[in-house]
Amino acid sequence: MNQRKLGAQGLVVSELGLGCMGMSEFYGPCDDEESVATLHRAVELGIDFFDTSDAYGPYHNEGLVGRTFKPIRDRVIIATKFGIVRHPDGRREINGRPEYVRSACDASLKRLGIDQIDLYYQHRVDRTVPIEETVGAMAELIKAGKVRYLGLSEASAKTIRRAHATHRISAVQSEYSLWSRDIENEVLPTLRELGIGLVAYSPLGRGFLSGEYKTLDDFPQNDFRRLNPRFQGENFKRNLEVVERVNRIAAEKGVTPSQLALAWVYARGEDIVPIPGTKRRKYLEENAAAVTIQLSAGDLARIEEVAPKGFAAGDRYPDMSAVDV
Repeated sequence: MNQRKLGAQGLVVSELGLGCMGMSEFYGPCDDEESVATLHRAVELGIDFFDTSDAYGPYHNEGLVGRTFKPIRDRVIIATKFGIVRHPDGRREINGRPEYVRSACDASLKRLGIDQIDLYYQHRVDRTVPIEETVGAMAELIKAGKVRYLGLSEASAKTIRRAHATHRISAVQSEYSLWSRDIENEVLPTLRELGIGLVAYSPLGRGFLSGEYKTLDDFPQNDFRRLNPRFQGENFKRNLEVVERVNRIAAEKGVTPSQLALAWVYARGEDIVPIPGTKRRKYLEENAAAVTIQLSAGDLARIEEVAPKGFAAGDRYPDMSAVDV
């Protein structure tokens, strides 16, 4: 597994990371035993970059990742996030206040069982708190030795500039895949101008680009995707038509649809690290094999033809008010 550099400060990670969210919730039933086996298998495959958050579970995911990697802490890069507060009654609150930044970090360190977080993201930007105040508090965590590098998730180009002027941002995490390319308009050019890496989450379109899902009934009852606009009604049908055309290209190349989708992300630049999420070794191994796939200019042109930018029908989330802030 080769490595890639995130940002100008020197954070180096494996060219493929692993998103751990689904090991705790959102995508149907979870199995801690298989999740732990998947985490160990990832390390065996050369993956050292693992993404979690205090909001996943909530809290369960950080504990799972921390316990699993405690014996090999020096071999892994752990990224976690703060900012989405989940209340017992189901309410969600975005909190970027400095005092919360400090308390959330201490709590994550305790759950992870580590002394220092490698990459600490603001999970969502708090519209009520100037980004300078939030990032200023995050920078204090670096001075205190609790955090190594800083990141943002789903921030707008304007916010990224303001944050970076306060303290260097090493990575911005955003959804990026064949069917989620809106960051190409302003965010990605801004990252490249400022020397910030992109961590691409959901590079398989929340599994839709895998070609395994044909109807909404293919998802478990408690699966988040049942509520996602892109998986609803006519949107599902329109998106599936495009995915089937992409799948034909994958078949011609002798690769899986998921591998083709990941290879497309790799071809977008050396400053991008995808973190496809999975809780099963089978899919992890399939994804890891994608790093060897090379797409020619002709391949990329064909993909662009059948799946042009902006083809996806429906919003990425039921509520888009917290993204691109």
